[in-house]
Amino acid sequence: MTRLLREMERKTQQQRSFARGALLFSALQQWQFWAIAGVVVVLFGLCWWLRKRSQQPDSSSEEESSSSDSEQVQDEGGEFEDHLLFSEMYIHWPVQNRVSECVTVKDLVDNFMLVFRSLLLNSLFPELQSAIGLGSAFEGWSPCEEDVIYHVLVPMKPPRSHTFHLELWDAGETMARNFRIRVEQKCTCMRERLVGDVPCFLHHPEEEQRRNEKHSLLDTLCTGFYLDAQKTARWFHLLVRSAWVLLPQASSFRLKMLPCSRSCKFQLTRPDQKRIIIEILSGVQQGDSDIFVTSQSTEAIFTPSTMWPESYAVAEVKFFQHVAQQAPRDTFHLKCLQVCAHILVGIDISTYTLKTVVMHLLNTLPLGGWNRREVMMRLQDIMEYLCACLEEKRLNHFFFGNENMPEEIILPPALQMAEPHNIFQHLVHDPEAHAKALHEFNELKSRLVRLLLCGH
Repeated sequence: MTRLLREMERKTQQQRSFARGALLFSALQQWQFWAIAGVVVVLFGLCWWLRKRSQQPDSSSEEESSSSDSEQVQDEGGEFEDHLLFSEMYIHWPVQNRVSECVTVKDLVDNFMLVFRSLLLNSLFPELQSAIGLGSAFEGWSPCEEDVIYHVLVPMKPPRSHTFHLELWDAGETMARNFRIRVEQKCTCMRERLVGDVPCFLHHPEEEQRRNEKHSLLDTLCTGFYLDAQKTARWFHLLVRSAWVLLPQASSFRLKMLPCSRSCKFQLTRPDQKRIIIEILSGVQQGDSDIFVTSQSTEAIFTPSTMWPESYAVAEVKFFQHVAQQAPRDTFHLKCLQVCAHILVGIDISTYTLKTVVMHLLNTLPLGGWNRREVMMRLQDIMEYLCACLEEKRLNHFFFGNENMPEEIILPPALQMAEPHNIFQHLVHDPEAHAKALHEFNELKSRLVRLLLCGH
């Protein structure tokens, strides 16, 4: 009987221990469930709060000073830094697939150049050089939803017995450098006497030569002695229409010429109705540098047809090519720039401003730090750099007086020796524009936080 009582007591204790273990395991399961549920609720609540905050009207008055906006930017810096610690798995990177179209555009324009050179052989029109792709599409960072126009520059050299002289245009109060291209005939009497292959158009007395001059560069593409951008654009327009039927792409694309006063713009439509818009810009190289004067449009209301703005687009493409050659394979600098461009829709801060910020950072930070693991830190660096520039009302142009320029980028001496050019100069004397820029920066930062947290 004693042995049976002891056995029953032992079994009772085992049952009690098992019951306590089962109860503890059940409680642990519930704790894990509610912990996970709590995290999910917090995340959804944060996303809802951000959406609600973005939809609320701005309660601040329009007369709020730029100094208060600056303090707000600084106060929210810690909040932004905390958000950047969130896992990058929530980022839906903008998809980009421009490489094949860039190749298509480049092949097409190269074919155009072959036909153009054949049509212009032994003429007195400019000699057309190999085309150069420009802009975000050829640099590799344009957002996927952007209606991309593929910009292509065709450099021009003077025909035989002619020269191009670049004369700096008096730009007045504007900071942009604009030029005129003076076309001059040069004497080739010595070559005519020694070789005989090129007559001296400057001193040739025959009537036949004077008749030929009616179709010369000066009579066709110039206004006075200066190359005319609008006349040059119409000339390219006629060349494209004439050469199109000779191209192999004519059998698979449909060509439509588009109106444009200072460049040659056209649209190609594939059989699947996919459209590609190409804009051919003409330009003249400054010496042997990577800086050109081009026929691109300016922000001015009226741009004289003989004015050619200075362009740094070729140097920018070369800079990104330099970075691609020096950086590790998993470098995410283009993704960072692409994300920043993606969230700029509806904001007056330009993509060129963010592009300038990224170029400065690429030129100062180690390229190995732009990998996937540190992409959040680089996005934060971009925002902090832009914030500091807006507060100081100063963002230096990348190519003016930059002592850290890579050796691969060739600049004219005038740019190398120039004082730094302030892209934010307009904010210095315009408090309202400065306050608006700071307010838009806060909106830009909020958009980036939403992208990191919610993926859109």
